[in-house]
Amino acid sequence: MDISADALLFDMDGTLIDSTPSVRRCWRTWAAEYGLGEEAAAGILQHGRPAAEIIADALPAERLADGGAERALRRIEDLECADTAGTVPLPGSLELLTSLPADRWAVVTSATGRLAAARLEVTGIRPSLLISADDITRGKPDPEPFLRGAEKLGADPARCLVLEDAPAGLAAARAAGMRSVALTTTHRAAELAEHGPEAILDSLAWLRVVPQPSGALLVHIAE
Repeated sequence: MDISADALLFDMDGTLIDSTPSVRRCWRTWAAEYGLGEEAAAGILQHGRPAAEIIADALPAERLADGGAERALRRIEDLECADTAGTVPLPGSLELLTSLPADRWAVVTSATGRLAAARLEVTGIRPSLLISADDITRGKPDPEPFLRGAEKLGADPARCLVLEDAPAGLAAARAAGMRSVALTTTHRAAELAEHGPEAILDSLAWLRVVPQPSGALLVHIAE
């Protein structure tokens, strides 16, 4: 399968990198500090949503008031930035990124800019454009993050290809009018298929990108 695109927009966690060990340790620590049980902690260990939204759902209104939400967000960010042990690039990610023109791709993540920078640094990924939770008002599944990425790259949304592992991210891509490729790193294929990706893969290693004389990027997906 070949897909022609002008820009590629990559989710970070579960797509380019695996931060699962850190995520689990840090959110369990955070949940324990806030008096949430194991069941609640398990429920918030999910990819694809900004931490601010997870916190708003996990804590009662009285604990979010008077700056409580901001303190809770700062605490989980501090924990995750300090603990990047075990965070590694996923198979195929570094090879794929190095084959792309630097001005034709971006990382679009639900993490804050500070956390994204910490994780990308430890994995050796250095995008020229990073769209983080700090740059938007509405997170995935809203299309705003991907539309912001397309705008910054100067690309038509219809000519952007999104690489995602989470249903929320695939829904955001679809709402933005973008095509997508899904990865089964964190969710089952059946969950991902509901959002209409062009292909569902287990790794970015199946992708090859060849710049064309026209300026387009030919994304080849191996059979």
